[in-house]
Amino acid sequence: MESIPNQPPPDTLNARIGVLARREVEARILAPIIEALAGEFGRTRVVEIVRTAIIDVAHQQGAQLVTTMGGDTLSAFAASLTFWTQDNALELDVLEQSDDAFAFNVTRCRYAELYRALGIPELGAVLSCNRDGALIEGFNPAIDLTRTQTIMQGADCCDFRYRRRTGG
Repeated sequence: MESIPNQPPPDTLNARIGVLARREVEARILAPIIEALAGEFGRTRVVEIVRTAIIDVAHQQGAQLVTTMGGDTLSAFAASLTFWTQDNALELDVLEQSDDAFAFNVTRCRYAELYRALGIPELGAVLSCNRDGALIEGFNPAIDLTRTQTIMQGADCCDFRYRRRTGG
């Protein structure tokens, strides 16, 4: 008799199809489910539950990314951006990249464009932007992300500032 695994197989979708295509598929499935549940249980509560679940998933994906990238350094994390930038999904202006810091601005975000085109701009932050902090925490809890603005919420750029904590 075959045993049932406790864990699903590793998630390789980002590497195979890119994150932009993945987010579109997710949004096209989740948006009508969110709306149906919101009609039954109230939009605020449903969106909060979805936000929490997506943050949990992002934390797990960050931990898996360590294996995919062969380490939990800022250099490995920077290399992983190929998944998020595939298909010209993001245009980046890298400001700093070292062992201790990785800073860049996103000057074009096709994720924000996608959510607007799907008619769900208010869900963009929930389905995409809110993952960023949890992803890096799952990847390496000694790396902090500071971001003060996003294109999704109307800014001209997203300001990503990753910094590895040093000392104790």
